Amino acid sequence: MHLLLNGESIPVAQLGPDFVLLDAAGEQPPGEGNLVLRVDESERSWRVRLPDGISANSKRIAIAAAA
Repeated sequence: MHLLLNGESIPVAQLGPDFVLLDAAGEQPPGEGNLVLRVDESERSWRVRLPDGISANSKRIAIAAAA
């Protein structure tokens, strides 16, 4: 699983209902990205909004459904 954001692919360690835990990431401002989940040969992608952006100081990042 990974988050596509501003041309970057950021590995996702865990997905919750309103957050993701990232393995490592730099600073990113609030915005929208795509979460990509691949299981075996099946891949699913959906738009998410990062209302608080990404802080290098926190692995837990808030997400919300994109409009």
